[in-house]
Amino acid sequence: MSSVYVHPISTDSDQLRQYVQFGIDNYKGNSCYVPPLISDDINTLRPETNPAWEFCDAQSFMAFRNGEPVGTITGIINRAANEKTGKRQMRFGWVEFIDDKEVVDELFAAVEAWGRERGMTEIVGPMGFTDLDHEGMLIEGFDELGTMATIYNHPYYPVHMERMGFAKEVDWIEYRITVPDAIPEKHARIADLIMRKYNLSVKHYTSKKKIKEEYGRAIFELVNEAYADLYGFVPLTDKLIQHYIDIYLGILRLEDISLVVDAEGKLIALGISMPSVSKALRKSRGKLFPFGWYPLLRAIRGNSDVVDLLLVAVKPEYQSKGVNAVIFADLIPRYIANGYKEAESNVELEGNANVQKQWEYFERRQHRRRRAFIKQL
Repeated sequence: MSSVYVHPISTDSDQLRQYVQFGIDNYKGNSCYVPPLISDDINTLRPETNPAWEFCDAQSFMAFRNGEPVGTITGIINRAANEKTGKRQMRFGWVEFIDDKEVVDELFAAVEAWGRERGMTEIVGPMGFTDLDHEGMLIEGFDELGTMATIYNHPYYPVHMERMGFAKEVDWIEYRITVPDAIPEKHARIADLIMRKYNLSVKHYTSKKKIKEEYGRAIFELVNEAYADLYGFVPLTDKLIQHYIDIYLGILRLEDISLVVDAEGKLIALGISMPSVSKALRKSRGKLFPFGWYPLLRAIRGNSDVVDLLLVAVKPEYQSKGVNAVIFADLIPRYIANGYKEAESNVELEGNANVQKQWEYFERRQHRRRRAFIKQL
């Protein structure tokens, strides 16, 4: 008889707080782990605060041994994704566990049974409710400091995945990029040529309220267009778009945003970045109060020499035409002025040559790789 007990947990905030807290405690003493804000994960895992639940079913599970938490996992059925692909696929996310075969097997047995009961025939992950949630299990780069936008996990995680018969579905890679002292000459020439050829211009804002009103919805509608064919992506609904406008556009530094528009003022490309908050999140231990807000506020205001590239999107008809050069010709001088020395690309599908090509004029190193694992149920 197993000494591990796995049970489904409710979406009550108190139970979810214990659930998320285990994931943080499991990395005690690890110098590369960056915790999430506990409140953010709780809000994502509750239907009352995450509009993605309108097209997703989900159930979180927690594993215990002798009354002590030893693992967590959330099963997700994204109905919109399955309608798009014609598959009966479930996702798993928020997976954390101690290095123990019995714990891992019982945890996955529970979530897989939940999926089979609902007619699913395969399981893939780690993935979230939407493409803007964290995705991909780290398989290379365990000695690199994580980012706010990515998952960090112990090296033994992928070992257990392979032991259980999971195989590679897709990989994402990440780059650490050196911010140059000036715009690379060839890069600048391309940007100038493209702007004149297509009659493009760049919008700058000093008011968060104004950027929300004029381009808030357009930003995420462009993401829907640009990301439409990417692995795992389903269009953001109107409610999700408003949700992300409220979450992200209120905290971003406007000088770290580039909006490229055509002659009619329509948004055709964007680059959204922000100062790295990795070190600040480590200090906060996932909590804003009583003192976690202070290092986060300092980081968001620019007390960092690393910038995180969160979103780069180009309208499909402008892709592969050099428009990315316009975005970075706009951002690089501001990165230099803000004291950024390096940039984190965050996740890029390994087969997305167009995205990786945009770094060809920069000094860079590929320093992390992560994977979505898949298995038949």
